Amino acid sequence: MVDATVTPTPKKAAKAATAAFESAMPKMDLTALEVPAVVREMAEKSVQSARDAYEKMKTSAEETTDVLEDTYTTASKGVAEYNAVALESLRTNVNAAFDYVGALFSAKSVSEAVEISTGHVRKQFDVLSAQTKELSALAQKVASETAEPIKASVEKSMKKAS
Repeated sequence: MVDATVTPTPKKAAKAATAAFESAMPKMDLTALEVPAVVREMAEKSVQSARDAYEKMKTSAEETTDVLEDTYTTASKGVAEYNAVALESLRTNVNAAFDYVGALFSAKSVSEAVEISTGHVRKQFDVLSAQTKELSALAQKVASETAEPIKASVEKSMKKAS
């Protein structure tokens, strides 16, 4: 036995509402309506203009995506290289600290400990200066290589606009 009070599905309800709306609307025969040539021409030009604008936007979006991908790839490689150098510097510094502590514990006098400390500080200053220069140069290289695709894209856009 089927229950007659079942509520209709949303799809059936939408169809029923659409049918009710259409039956309430006055019937007009638009096939006999003639559009003036000027209006039709303006409409066609508007559609073509919209298509052209869409194509330009699509091309621009694709170019921007390519530039961003290149920039991301370059930046990722640069950051990985920078991190590798930084980790190597850290390893070198940690090893130097362990060597220093070992040498300090093996000192037989206070004057020898002072000499070891002075030598360590002098050596570490030179090492840290060299590491800082290397990391700074690498950071500048990464920054310029990362900015290059963006710079080229802006120059290309400027030439197109001219």
